[in-house]
Amino acid sequence: MIRRLISGRHGTGRDRGALTLSYVMIVPVFMLGIMMVVQASVWYLARETALAAARHGADVARTSKSPPGGGAAAAAAFARSAAPGFLTRVSANSRGSTASTVKITVSGQAPSLVPWTVIKITEVVTAPVERFVALGDPSPSWLEPASVASAAAAAPVTTSSRPVAGG
Repeated sequence: MIRRLISGRHGTGRDRGALTLSYVMIVPVFMLGIMMVVQASVWYLARETALAAARHGADVARTSKSPPGGGAAAAAAFARSAAPGFLTRVSANSRGSTASTVKITVSGQAPSLVPWTVIKITEVVTAPVERFVALGDPSPSWLEPASVASAAAAAPVTTSSRPVAGG
């Protein structure tokens, strides 16, 4: 044993290179795990940026006297400025909007760490158009007792994945 410590050998000849082999097997798996966490974080940031942009666009479009296409333009501008580099190729539209409902769709791509892979992001926000009624005016037809339940169900601002407070 003393002779082994003096000579600097810590194991038999069969064990030489075992630690290097372990690193060769473990390090790529560890790096892949880190890459997956980073990719998931980039995807999440891009998704939240698109959702915030769609909400902003819906807020702009649902106000009274909003210019035509103003909500989609505001959503696209917000998405480009909120997280530059995390949501690319941004597009926004208001297709599906009606006289009483605004629907803003924001689409884009998240950067990918894997070459030749495209990660598409699309978020949709639907909200009622603001309507002001003067005090003393008869109640609007959409608030009559027969349609109160359907109006209450349609009133909150909603996204493609979860309801949003407001409206």
